[in-house]
Amino acid sequence: MNVTNNPYYKRALITGGTGGIGKPIVKRLCDDGFSPIIISRSTERLTKLVLELKEQYPHLDIISEVCDISVPHDVKTLFKILNERSIEISILVNGAGISGGGITSKISDELWLNVMNTNLNGMFYVTRELLHLNMIKPGGRIINIASTGGKQGVIYGSPYCASKHGMVGFTKALGLELARNNSGVTVNAVCPGFVETEMAERVREHYAAIWDVEVEEARCRIEERIPIGRYITVEEVAAMVSYLSSPLASGVTAQAINVCGGLGNY
Repeated sequence: MNVTNNPYYKRALITGGTGGIGKPIVKRLCDDGFSPIIISRSTERLTKLVLELKEQYPHLDIISEVCDISVPHDVKTLFKILNERSIEISILVNGAGISGGGITSKISDELWLNVMNTNLNGMFYVTRELLHLNMIKPGGRIINIASTGGKQGVIYGSPYCASKHGMVGFTKALGLELARNNSGVTVNAVCPGFVETEMAERVREHYAAIWDVEVEEARCRIEERIPIGRYITVEEVAAMVSYLSSPLASGVTAQAINVCGGLGNY
């Protein structure tokens, strides 16, 4: 039997798997014994990560595919490839996402659509194909990486907030839908606050420009808003994904759970 068809592998598909939050999630799920299917738009980043993982986790079957999840045809092609290899998914992590914002009256169509297509529509395309092809195992998990910006407003962040609110709404609706079919599949969202990543640096630069201050001053202003006084680490986000992926979380569905240092409290 080809190793990629081995039914004894627990497989986790992670979109945005080479990103600032996605990569630590991939590694945490590898630690938990899942063989990852890593999806990214960057061939270079994928190649580098796969080499690193194969050295660190030689016992796991690591699959990688280049795909722009904001393009429906590309997503269909991705799942056609996986389905032809008889691959079943235990965990889906919709982790692909981008930031984007500004003064709303000056936001271009291109920026708005890019944020919505990546964060919201891409999540839908991937999840739809997984369910349509019945590729998720009974008792599986769908975990969407949303944001506290999906529960509350963020000034100068209307595209990002709109996309993340949509992700939270989709999570709650689909979680209730799948809870009724006795599949044991749960659907939850993880809502990070300010997380220290490359994206966070771009966000600080963005706010520094709007506020007309230095980037370090923007960082201080942001940290003052966080009750614990610091950015969240990527490992803290990955730990929540790990919990939601575990059997202990089988009673948790249709929820949007904050990992934010108190920034959001609902």
